[in-house]
Amino acid sequence: FQVFKIEVLMSGRKHFVEKRYSEFHALHKKLKKFIRTPEIPSKHVRNWVPKVLEQRRQGLELYLQTVILENEELPKLFLDFLNIRHVPTLPKAESCGSFDETESEESSKLSHQPVLLFLRDPYVLPKAN
Repeated sequence: FQVFKIEVLMSGRKHFVEKRYSEFHALHKKLKKFIRTPEIPSKHVRNWVPKVLEQRRQGLELYLQTVILENEELPKLFLDFLNIRHVPTLPKAESCGSFDETESEESSKLSHQPVLLFLRDPYVLPKAN
């Protein structure tokens, strides 16, 4: 049987989870009861064809990413599947660093410094007299 290695990156920490397709399929069946789920790659493939296996891998990767992107709050069983014990309490919008146009006290503390500052375009040569 084939095992898929999932890299989970959260709050700067990385860990790996290994899952078989049957575990993805079981997760999908449970998730469908709670949230709107994306399509999951077909259950029946000829395991010995590398191209088909790669398509399945990409499909499962897309499946996980879509569930994360389309749900404000992720079901506990999804977090358990990815072996995530602690979820940051920040809502998704804040954790991405976005905030409202109006400056609150918190948002005024956020500042982004340019790495380089050019007063003129450095790639445009001054006109020769």
